[in-house]
Amino acid sequence: MGVFSRLLPPLASAYGLQTLLAMIFVPQANEMFYDLGGALGFLSTTFISLYYPALKGKYVLGNIEALPRLSSFSNRQLLLSGCLVLWSTRLGSFLLNRALKAGGDSRFDEVKHQPAKFTFFWMAQATWVFLVGLPVYMVNTLPAHAHPALLPRDYISLGIFVSSFLFEVVADHQKTAWRKEKAAKKHEEQFISRGLWSISRHPNYLGEVGIWTGIWALSTTSLQTPYFPRLTPFVAAASPLVTYLLLTRVSGVPPLERAGDKKYGDDPKWQEYKRTVPIFWPWGPKN
Repeated sequence: MGVFSRLLPPLASAYGLQTLLAMIFVPQANEMFYDLGGALGFLSTTFISLYYPALKGKYVLGNIEALPRLSSFSNRQLLLSGCLVLWSTRLGSFLLNRALKAGGDSRFDEVKHQPAKFTFFWMAQATWVFLVGLPVYMVNTLPAHAHPALLPRDYISLGIFVSSFLFEVVADHQKTAWRKEKAAKKHEEQFISRGLWSISRHPNYLGEVGIWTGIWALSTTSLQTPYFPRLTPFVAAASPLVTYLLLTRVSGVPPLERAGDKKYGDDPKWQEYKRTVPIFWPWGPKN
């Protein structure tokens, strides 16, 4: 089975789960569990990428061996899969909780009543699950014995993931705390501009890009082995690149900036915030 053909099971897993969820929730016009579906997609596809050979042997070929223990996988496979599980569990539960408290997701107020378009969003989520998780799925196709030992650059990559993960968690926590204080009438601020939100207008998204950059970097040592074609690390770079483009050009920053301008456009404090705080990178442009 060729290197890239080994990605067919994860690909089928990504699209299979989102198709199933679309069949359930599109007829209901129910968007409440959309983000949870994405998180479950990452978890199930990571599991398939690790265990597909054993699952095939057990349930297709009739082997009686138990599924391999976690200790049978390489340190890199465990680290990458663990990073993905940690990220998807944390973000999925956070977004689900937010949707439940808000009574829905305003992004889908109109789309959920258009079955074809709503189905497209579920399929787009499957594509996102596959492309963004690609470095992890690729590394998991490599036999455990073929992985190089962890090098100093791998620990640096892991450090990028950990610091970015904490950056995103803190940014989300600060905004949640700000909203609770506002609901309790402890302040009259119209928008958050404190903490990490004072150095970037979208620090949570900045952390997200860092997370996938770290995961990709941690994967590259294995992706540069002779098992993979020479340009494989560049193919895997679709993960942080797609994340960055989606957040800064499509579904993240642009609609939030438009919503802010529409809601606070005449507020001098909003104008000052946009003039002094970078839109994304702390050292980047304001607009």
